[in-house]
Amino acid sequence: MSLVVEHLSKKFGDHVAVEDLSFSIEKPGVFAFLGTNGAGKSTSIRMILGMLSKDSGAVLWNGKPLDITTEKIGYLAEERGLYPKYNILEQMYYFASLKGMKKKEATSAIDYLFSRLKIDEYRKKKAEQLSKGNQQKVQLAAALLCNPELIILDEPLSGLDPVNADLFKSIIREERDSGKYIIMSSHQMETIEEFCEDIVLLHRGKVVMQGNLNDIKRERGRENLTVKADRPIGEIAERCGLTLVEETPNGSDFKVKSESDAERMLKEMLESGIGVIKFDLREPSLHELFVEKCGGEINEG
Repeated sequence: MSLVVEHLSKKFGDHVAVEDLSFSIEKPGVFAFLGTNGAGKSTSIRMILGMLSKDSGAVLWNGKPLDITTEKIGYLAEERGLYPKYNILEQMYYFASLKGMKKKEATSAIDYLFSRLKIDEYRKKKAEQLSKGNQQKVQLAAALLCNPELIILDEPLSGLDPVNADLFKSIIREERDSGKYIIMSSHQMETIEEFCEDIVLLHRGKVVMQGNLNDIKRERGRENLTVKADRPIGEIAERCGLTLVEETPNGSDFKVKSESDAERMLKEMLESGIGVIKFDLREPSLHELFVEKCGGEINEG
């Protein structure tokens, strides 16, 4: 199986929402689809799902145009998608019917997912009576009802407390480990690094970074250094060509031009008898890469 997105583009009047988006997912796992608010992520997802017409391009699932009416696709939208005045269980059976599921099959899936997500007690509640977090749980259950092969999660952890965020993560891991193809869009960079090997980053409708995240980091090298010492180290850092970025209670953050500069600094500190509490030389984080590529435009939501 594979998902191939080829040259997707979309304009709204004179505004280019998405320009020439291409990527592919060739094996099961979690693929990151990232960008600032307004970068074109939601527009792209809706074009992939066929919910929005595209100006150009193609979306292929197993070599054929993706048709969500015939394929098992699960979609968790960022926006709340429940009917507020209606019974939760009735809504689940309705969503199951849209996927062509028989009542017995739907009942079995609902029982499992409601138990797994700890929302059994809300079966007969109206959606408006549930907290935002529990509504998110119901929506995830709806997305997974038909045991989909392709799952798209748009900000899946938004509004969740730490306990329920961990619950969602465990379910995402289960789906990944069972061979599902998952696209995850999120502003929580630590979560993306936890799950995703391959990424696409959009900015103003264009791809500004793409590929295997570990490879991207490796190409940049270890350029970030955090040092905490028992004495001031400013003079040594300047002499070794390091650029101070920030002073924090956790230490001093520097940019280094090469690993040899960092090694020289450590050597001079030790030779000077300075106590080294922390010396952490590392590759850039996804958060740092995101800010660099998108001009600091990270917003939650």
